[in-house]
Amino acid sequence: MHAETDLEVRKERMLSEHLLARGIRDAAVLRAMREVPRESFLPPEMARLAYEDSPLPIDAGQTISQPYIVAYMIEALELSGKERVLEIGTGSGYAAAVLSRCAAEVYTVERIPLLADGARNRLQSLGYSNVKVLHADGTLGWREQAPYDAIVVTAGAPEVPAELLEQLGPGGRLVIPVGPSQHLQNLVRVRRLPRGDFRREHLCAVRFVPLIGEQGWDDGPY
Repeated sequence: MHAETDLEVRKERMLSEHLLARGIRDAAVLRAMREVPRESFLPPEMARLAYEDSPLPIDAGQTISQPYIVAYMIEALELSGKERVLEIGTGSGYAAAVLSRCAAEVYTVERIPLLADGARNRLQSLGYSNVKVLHADGTLGWREQAPYDAIVVTAGAPEVPAELLEQLGPGGRLVIPVGPSQHLQNLVRVRRLPRGDFRREHLCAVRFVPLIGEQGWDDGPY
C-alpha cells in the first residue's frame, strides 16, 4: 500500500476507534483531527506511527500527546469557532494546528527555543496563518494578547498558575493537568464566572510532562 494511502487508512481508524468510539462528539474537533496531518509534526522516522493512539517523542526530550487526549482537551474547551485561545506548551505545533481549525485565533507559548522556532516555521509552511508562536515562560501566559476565551495547558502543573487565571476572560474555560506529582495529574476545567470567581471541575486522570517555569515546577532552566 502506498505510504500516503496507508496513513489515510490509519487516520480513519484513529477517528473511528480512538475518538468516536471513546466519546468525542464535537464536529469541529473531529473535522480538525481529520484535516491536520499529524505526521507533519513528527520526526520523519515516526511518521508511520502518526495515527497510533499514543504519545510520541519529538525534539528536546519532549512528546506529542496521543490523538485522543488532544481531541478530548480541545473538546473540553467548548469552542464555537469565534474564540481567542491561548495554548501553553507548543511542542511541535500539532495541537495548535488542530486548535486553529476550531477557533478564530490561537496564541501558543513554548519555553524551549528549538521547539518554538520549529513549530513557528512548521505552522507557517503548512498554512496555519491564525496561529502565533511565542518563546517564553508559559506559566506566565501571554499577557499582551489577553484576555482569552479559552486556555489549554499541555503540561502538568503543581497548581493552576494564577497568571493564567488572570488572563482568562469572563465566561472563559481553562483546561489544565494539575497534581502534586510530576508523573500523574488530574485534568481539570476551570470556568471564570460572570462575577469574576472561578468554578473548577475534575475531568479525568492524565499523565503529562511537567510544566516548568515561574508558576510551575522549577526543576529545569528556563
